[in-house]
Amino acid sequence: MNLHAMLGRRAEDGQPVRVGLIGAGKFGTMYLSQAARTLGIHVMAIADLDPERARAACARVGGLDPSAATFDAALSAGSTHVTDDSMGLIAAGGLDVVIDATGSPAAGIAHALAACEQGKHIVMVNVEADVLAGPLLAERARQAGIVYSMAYGDQPALIQEQVDWARACGLDVIAAGKGTKYIDGYHYVSPDEVWEHYGLTAEQAGAGGMNPQMFNSFLDGTKSAIEMAAVANATGLTPAPDGLAFPPCGVQDLPHVMRPADEGGQLHHKGQVEVISSEERDGRHVTGDLRWGVYVVFEAPSDYVRACFEEYGLVTDVSGNYAALWKPYHLIGLELGISVASAALRGESTGSPVGFRGDVIATAKRDLKPGEFLDGEGGFTVYGKLMPAAVSLSASGLPIGLANGVRLRNPVPRDRPVSWDDVEIDAGIEAVLVRREMEAMFAAPAAAAAQ
Repeated sequence: MNLHAMLGRRAEDGQPVRVGLIGAGKFGTMYLSQAARTLGIHVMAIADLDPERARAACARVGGLDPSAATFDAALSAGSTHVTDDSMGLIAAGGLDVVIDATGSPAAGIAHALAACEQGKHIVMVNVEADVLAGPLLAERARQAGIVYSMAYGDQPALIQEQVDWARACGLDVIAAGKGTKYIDGYHYVSPDEVWEHYGLTAEQAGAGGMNPQMFNSFLDGTKSAIEMAAVANATGLTPAPDGLAFPPCGVQDLPHVMRPADEGGQLHHKGQVEVISSEERDGRHVTGDLRWGVYVVFEAPSDYVRACFEEYGLVTDVSGNYAALWKPYHLIGLELGISVASAALRGESTGSPVGFRGDVIATAKRDLKPGEFLDGEGGFTVYGKLMPAAVSLSASGLPIGLANGVRLRNPVPRDRPVSWDDVEIDAGIEAVLVRREMEAMFAAPAAAAAQ
């Protein structure tokens, strides 16, 4: 509750937190809009494959001076250096915090490892990289004495905050997750069909600069699977054996639906991650939906606490044992400054992997033939399926973060997970090496946790 005051003292001392942003897309631009007006923050550098896009982002949000010709000039003048050299940014003298907002798993891994080498805190907006290798990256960061943090404003970090709140209050967390729009058949939607499900034409989407494959990853369940894997790895909550079920549920029904099946709910077990749908299976809208928000369900540990739930008006199930709290919205990049300040000023993350409990495996959207190339998250060939890490490891599942541009050597029927053996992949590239190292590191703990 003191971050603003701490930032103010840094400003008074002439020692602002110096930030480097990699990736000037929507999330990054939203962060820039707030960083420009946050006391004690200096956006020292922005790296993007298209520097002109970064400059346009600065012009759009205002308040930033992207005129510095070098990193040193930005440091001395309090302005911003724009570049396409992300590794140069990470190595720049005086920088405190690096933000990876690229969305590329391979780039995110490379940037995190470089931040460890350079002693710079890293905020990982790139949840795709976090799910591909986050447990290993977080361990490398701990060894390097830096903070590796999930991005506040994105749903995984907000869920982590709610879980931490409940546990710090002495409450057992029964379920946690987020809302989304999901109905049967969404797993198989392609980028060619995506806009009809959003009520848009292709022309409208194009005019708004909306990427059909990215938006399709929200719709086909892949993004939800990735985010829940990140939550599982950060909190110790675990997926159901069959992955996400997307039960329709409004906020008033959270304690009823998000309780164990043997007590009338829809959970496989206590301590589960799950995503609730804002749509009934027949397409009717759920009353009190949580499409943009996050939730936590917790249990009363005693008759006394159960009575307190009732006295203070908590939404509970009929037994009064289970209660829920939720946050209806998330503001992505507008809230990211919380992670930056927490890492730089407190040395704390806003969520970070502490184990390997959830994984997301590429799963066939249709019958796939040998010789076809997979096209990754939100594409035409595969969707991401959430699995317990022990299950994905035993099945030798191919992570969704590596399922782009690789050629199939075996046929894969619809809804079957793709395995490492099913594809031709360059075992020498950094992302593959890091992922394989992580699998070896966590194989025994994951198997033990599954028993």
